[in-house]
Amino acid sequence: MTPDERASPPRELTAPSGPRGSASLVDILDRVLDKGLVVAGDIKVSLADIELLTIRIRLMICSIDKAEQIGLDWWKFDPNLSPGRHQALVQENTALREQLRLLERKVEALAAPARKTRPKGAGKPKR
Repeated sequence: MTPDERASPPRELTAPSGPRGSASLVDILDRVLDKGLVVAGDIKVSLADIELLTIRIRLMICSIDKAEQIGLDWWKFDPNLSPGRHQALVQENTALREQLRLLERKVEALAAPARKTRPKGAGKPKR
């Protein structure tokens, strides 16, 4: 046995090459993630020709880069998947609520003197 024969794997373990050769799992996954794969289907449950339940299934498999290219980026805004963003939203919400309270107090303070100076019966509808 020559050193070259020892270094190469036996013929039955190598994948055939050429256009008719089988693709490896890595090649298939690479292509699916690069191009994307969509599986769609509907499940309908009926009893005596009366539709009771319809389930629409849509499954898309692709890489994150491909999903962002086609405008799918829901995971960026899901609080369960991006906890740092969730904390920032909670802080922004708290700050906005405080600003709203301050504005309500200012409106109330401006409206209070107007109520005192308004003549009695002004602004009430006549019957």
